[in-house]
Amino acid sequence: MVVAHAWHPALREEVKPGTMGRPLPGWSVKVLREDTNSAMARVDVPGRVVVDIADSPLMWFKGYRDAPEQTAEKFSPDGRWFYTGDTAARDEEGRLFFSGRGDDIILMAGYRIGPFEVETVLLEHAAVAEVAVVGVPDEEYGEVVEAFVVPRPGIEAGDALVAELQQLVRERYAKHAYPRRVHFVAELPKTSSGKTQRYLLRPQQAAPRSR
Repeated sequence: MVVAHAWHPALREEVKPGTMGRPLPGWSVKVLREDTNSAMARVDVPGRVVVDIADSPLMWFKGYRDAPEQTAEKFSPDGRWFYTGDTAARDEEGRLFFSGRGDDIILMAGYRIGPFEVETVLLEHAAVAEVAVVGVPDEEYGEVVEAFVVPRPGIEAGDALVAELQQLVRERYAKHAYPRRVHFVAELPKTSSGKTQRYLLRPQQAAPRSR
């Protein structure tokens, strides 16, 4: 565990809603800009979460056994950073706010959209029990947002609800990030630990399509 809400009396503090917490003792965790290995992301702007190896005495991972190519993908060329694969933003006090996994980020017409943020907004709707958001290939925009929604029991899942969910994202997150399509499903694919497997939803979509 690298980032968390510490329980020790000397470190414990009131939990700020939505945050992952802070780097734990023995770890130095930074948020890099997406386009460089040398500059930090601005406050409240999502970037790549990395471990500063030289400044993290508890860092023990050196690489994958007999897999040099896979190991190289996890470390910066100069050996300074370990790439966690997560994206997050940090606030002024150094707390981290999870955005998504790097391979889940949706690239739409130059915008980087974290599925976690869109899912968080959609879950605010009283009709939504669970939701997963993915990027789907699109000829015009590169990718567009689509959502898989598990409605709460007794909810009528139709065009009216789709319009409400799309508008909710426009108003509370970003106008460009609303889901172009909303699919109502009985359940979402998950791991044995309950983590949603977004990659299993992507193949259900068609190849790049025109609008």
